[in-house]
Order: sequence, then structure tokens, then C-alpha cells
Amino acid sequence: MSVRAGVAVVDVTPAPGAAMSGFAARTRPASGVHDPLTVRALCVGDTALVTVDVVGLHEDLCRRVRDRCAGVARHVVVHATHTHGGPVSMPGRLGDGLDPVWLDGVEQACVEAVGRAAARQEDVRVRAGRGSDPGVARNRRRPGGPVDRELPVIRFDRADGTTLAVLVSHACHPAVLGPDNTLLTADYPATVRDRLERELATTVVYATGCAGDTNTGHKAADSWSAGPSADRTFDAAARVGAQVADAALRAALGPAAADDTVAADDTVAGHTDPVVLDLDVPGPDALSREAADWTARRTGAAPATAELYRVWADWARSVPTDPRRSWNGDVTVLRWGPVTLVALPGEPFAHTAGMIRARLVAPGIVVVIGYANGVPGYLPVCDEYPLGGYEVDDAHRYYGMPGPFATGSAERVVDAALRAGAWSSRPGPR
Repeated sequence: MSVRAGVAVVDVTPAPGAAMSGFAARTRPASGVHDPLTVRALCVGDTALVTVDVVGLHEDLCRRVRDRCAGVARHVVVHATHTHGGPVSMPGRLGDGLDPVWLDGVEQACVEAVGRAAARQEDVRVRAGRGSDPGVARNRRRPGGPVDRELPVIRFDRADGTTLAVLVSHACHPAVLGPDNTLLTADYPATVRDRLERELATTVVYATGCAGDTNTGHKAADSWSAGPSADRTFDAAARVGAQVADAALRAALGPAAADDTVAADDTVAGHTDPVVLDLDVPGPDALSREAADWTARRTGAAPATAELYRVWADWARSVPTDPRRSWNGDVTVLRWGPVTLVALPGEPFAHTAGMIRARLVAPGIVVVIGYANGVPGYLPVCDEYPLGGYEVDDAHRYYGMPGPFATGSAERVVDAALRAGAWSSRPGPR
């Protein structure tokens, strides 16, 4: 099929000295730059996917970007690749020391990138396929737990055979580097993009899938120490990125996948559905006990662990003044002919993507990404709550939320995705 598409890249790397995000145990600022952090915009017709190399973006910023781009793109997804090697990027979430001037620049870069990509649109053919499982993702909560092994690869080829852009997505936390790293980096997606761009002479956009419970093999608690780890190095990140890139290069691409249940057409469209998620906020007595407990545990703890407990104790003291009991977000579905892109907020678990692909009637390849249009925390599926763990019991403190998302929140997001995508099996704009 033929569509109009354009792509643009803007560098948003902050200067060394920026406060870093991704690990509460890391207290040192950025000491330098390993690889640039970028905003990448892929515009297809009047839709756009914008990816930003940060751990997360606040939903308010994402909405402002979408509103400011309305003149050139009706349907915009703003996605954080979720690197844990970038600066603090959300007010009140995932660390202190946010630079508002730099963040204003990121917002402006998103708007500029969409504008440039839209202005550069040209006729291209959309080719979609799936690479084989690159074998890098592991369920970090328990052995044998769910892993989303999908590796969608979308190419936008010109009539002369050259490639305008490639979109690749995989569900694995960009957190190969640990709390000991102080160099700004996009983590393994940097290698994925660099390797594919060299091989294909094109611009590559990488979007992280539903990776809330998936990384390259370490437990969440392994990041509560700032000590070095032999398997969390830049060499390791490069190996992971190379495996993903090589699997993407081997993907067989066509106008639509062989197992499609609905024939693809030349529709380019989008739709957004709102979603309201309840928060499970602890009562005053529980919060008082937590504040006292975490404060006591700081005594004699290693510096990195003591910093973690400080964050948690400060959180417990702040909640009584926080009026929030729910969170309002959006789920967006974009249709690019043989491609249906489902963009979810927060940190969804791997099983979420499988639920959507199993239930969404849509033509061609279904790409499910997380970290889109706002990143307020983890969204475990119902079966994960009884198992507890960092993602269920603890992460909301570092996220600055007054409580974890209530059981059933992930399923509400799935329902919103199915509503937003209900039109996708029918041709015609929306």
C-alpha cells in the first residue's frame, strides 16, 4: 500500500551534571555522554508517533504536545523509550533535580520534530513483518513468567527501493545499564538504531513494548545497590541491541502478514479513548508506620539503600496532603494500512500485549507499545497482585503516586484499547 510519510530527529541530550533518573539508589549526576538522547517523529498521513529517549514523560506534557501539533497531525502518540540512563524527565516522578528549562526544550523538540516530519512527507510503501525472538528478554519477577517475544518491524520504502524509515519495537526494559552508570545513554535501543541505520541507510525509530515485568535477566531489587555488575555494562547493552537489530534485519516483510484475519487496505487513521484508573491509597495509620519504618531502616544501611529508604519515607509523609485517588489517561490506536499501533500509558506487563493481540480485530501487524502519552507507574495484570514484589508493592513511592494502581487497572486499559481500536477493521478515516 502507498501512504505519505516523513521522519525527523532532534537531539535533546542535556549537559553533563544533569540529575539522572531510573534508579532511586543512584545519587550522582550525569558525568558525561555515552550516546545522544533524541526525539524522533514518524508522521504517516495526519498521524504521528514521537519517541523520546527518557525514562518517562508526564501526561500533561504529552497532551500539550498533541494540542500544539494539531495543525499538522490530528492523532499524535508521545512515547518514552524508557531508558534508565537519562535525566529526570517528569515533575514529581522518578527522582529529584528536574531541569525545567531542559524539559521545556524537550517539549519544543517534540513539536518541531512532528512539524519537520510532516513537512517532509513523501509517497512510500508500508511493509510490515515480524522478526524472530531475539532471545534477550526475561521475566524479572519469576522464572518462566510471561515474556512478549514479538518483534514487529515496519518499513517505509520509496518507489526507488530506498527506505525512508523503519519502526522496530520489542518488550524489554532499556535498563541493561545499572545504578552505577552515570553516562547519559539510550541503553540498548541506541545500538538497535545505530546498527539498523548503518545496514539500511535510513532513520530508525525504536518503541518499547509492554516491558513492565521484563528485562535482560536481573531482579528489580538488584538495582537497589549502586555497586557495579559484570552483566550490566555498555558492552552488554551493545550485545543486546545487536541481537535485536540482527533479528529485525532477518524479518520477512510484506504488505501484510501471512496470518492476517482481515485484509489490509490503505487506511491511515487514529482514535483515542480516555481511561480512568483508581489508586489504592494507604490509610493514615499505615502511612505513619511506613514513614517510621523506612526512617529507622536508614540507620546503618549502605548509602544507596539509605537513599532508597529516604525516598520511601518522604513519600509516606507526603501522601496525607495528596488529594489524588485516581489517574486520568489516554489510550491511542493508529492505523497505517497493514499496521495497527496500540499505544498504552504507564508500564504495562508483557501479558497485556498478548491480551490485546488476541482480542483486537485489526488488519495486518498489531504493534503494542507502553510508556505512551504518560508514564505514572506500573500496571500489573490481576494475576500478579497476589505475588507482590517491587512493581506491585513499592514502585509507586519512587513514582510519587499516592498509592499503587488498583487491581483491574491493566484490564481497564485493555478495554480502552479495544474500544479505541474497534474502528480499525473498517476502512475509512476516523
